[in-house]
Amino acid sequence: MSRRKSIFGPVALAALMVLAAAGTTLSANPGSVPAAQSGILAATAGCGKAPTLRSGTHTIQSSGKNRSYILRVPDNYNNNHPYRLVFGFHWLNGSATDVATGQTVQRDTWAYYGLLPLSNNSTIFVAPQGLNSGWANSGGEDVTFVDDMLRQIEGDLCVETTQRFALGFSYGGAMSYAVACARPNIFRAVAVYGGAQLSGCSGGTQPVAYFGAHGIRDSVLNISNGRSLRDRFVRNNGCTAQNPPEPSQGSLTHRSTTYSGCASGYPVVWAAFDEGHIAAPQDGAPGDSGSRTWLPGETWRFFTQFGGGTTPPPNPTTPPPNPTTPPPSPTTPPPGGGACRVTAEVNAWNNGLTEQITITNTGNSTINGWSLVFTLPGGQTITGGWNASYSPTSGQVTARNMSYNGTLAPNASVGIGFQATHTGNTAEPSSFTLNGATCTVS
Repeated sequence: MSRRKSIFGPVALAALMVLAAAGTTLSANPGSVPAAQSGILAATAGCGKAPTLRSGTHTIQSSGKNRSYILRVPDNYNNNHPYRLVFGFHWLNGSATDVATGQTVQRDTWAYYGLLPLSNNSTIFVAPQGLNSGWANSGGEDVTFVDDMLRQIEGDLCVETTQRFALGFSYGGAMSYAVACARPNIFRAVAVYGGAQLSGCSGGTQPVAYFGAHGIRDSVLNISNGRSLRDRFVRNNGCTAQNPPEPSQGSLTHRSTTYSGCASGYPVVWAAFDEGHIAAPQDGAPGDSGSRTWLPGETWRFFTQFGGGTTPPPNPTTPPPNPTTPPPSPTTPPPGGGACRVTAEVNAWNNGLTEQITITNTGNSTINGWSLVFTLPGGQTITGGWNASYSPTSGQVTARNMSYNGTLAPNASVGIGFQATHTGNTAEPSSFTLNGATCTVS
């Protein structure tokens, strides 16, 4: 695992700050509209066809220019199964290869911003390459590029048209915001990490499910930029305006807020974290971390809440690869620890599920070392997890802290989670105890 303060070089940082200061809004032309316009059809023309597109780099002509993207097709692709489709846009002076491999943070573990390891072959991923390694979107040409990629991919592969998503960091976040503005009937949701309005916002009046994440100490694109992008979709989605809580400087934690009052199907989530301009923040330590970051899990939960026809076809006898499974905790947490609150959210499919658990210390004393005990419903078996060690994998399970997240100050929270198989019962555990104390379940 490599840990970096920023995946940018100094030249890229300076260039991005200039773009942000200039308030670049170059997109004026909404571009052409792809054939599968608004998700009216559940599946694309590629369904039932023998595919010619394979995982790897592909080229396409768009706006008179030669463009390229990296495609990742699920293993054992089924041409009669409509798949979720996720675009991952790179940052300034980054590349499609950086996104597809995760090499700038942690190879494979952080592939496609860490979503690939969580997808369990349920999703087709696309990593487009920006012109001049950026997303200026001059005259709407990058939005048109997205249209052209959609047309090519969906004409050959089976995609669920109500399950298209986009995400990106920095300039890539700006591009994800641009497609949310310009293609609200095409993309079901977007996730914008450390973004600003750099790629324009043609349209920008329709609702789109929106997840925003930003560092409170971001000195490249100040967090005010991220708040501004978020607030557009707070308004568009009919959410109740608020100033969501954000962590204090020096806490090395994050605070996620789900807005209330939003129109059905158009949620807004805001995740602020105590760090700078980074893409894979972790709780309890500075810098990027592919295996410790909480951001992919929260993004994946946000995207997959919309369900649809993208039920993955995992093989229940073959657990999915799980490079983020943490090693056992080197120490045994001490007993005690006071009051606690637990929130658990499950996303399930045919015979698999993911569960995200948030533990909050509601007591008056700091917890130094923790173990969370819960009982899985019958038929559930853990195949991998993040931010905790899990033992055993079924029945009564104990989740123990890692070396980096064992301290919980009063009112502080830690997010953990796991992936599991099931035989039909997808319920979350009914109760939790933290260091022997029964927690409130919310």
